[in-house]
Amino acid sequence: MNRTYEVMFIVRPDLEEADLDKLIEGFSAVVTNGKGEVKQVEKLGRRRLAYIVRKFQDGLYVLLHISADGPLVAELERRLRVTEQVIKFITVRTDEENKRLAKVKAIRDSKVKTSTQQQPQQQQPASMEPSEAPAAAAEPASAPEPAAA
Repeated sequence: MNRTYEVMFIVRPDLEEADLDKLIEGFSAVVTNGKGEVKQVEKLGRRRLAYIVRKFQDGLYVLLHISADGPLVAELERRLRVTEQVIKFITVRTDEENKRLAKVKAIRDSKVKTSTQQQPQQQQPASMEPSEAPAAAAEPASAPEPAAA
């Protein structure tokens, strides 16, 4: 059963662009050879790290969106761990989160539709202002005043 994952890894900043492309192709080949699918590859560029990792303050960030099963992801993580150019990596399973977000979006869309339909029915006519109506009802009918003696 294939699940969707995001694999982000940080590569040494002194790596050449061609070497980085080879590295990404190698990890993509691991996924495709294991009957997985690489949906998207994003090179996020060079960024400063929050703390020094293996004597590096900067790193090249790469994000892979993949669809694969558990053992294949474990193999990819093993290769990331033993590759010298990779400083750090993290793998996040995103299929459950995507299902939850789709469900929330569907609920929000249904609520928006009902609220927009109810608003025109609830509006009062603009011809009568609310401040005039209570004032007219509060005035009693004028009665003749008694004569003063």
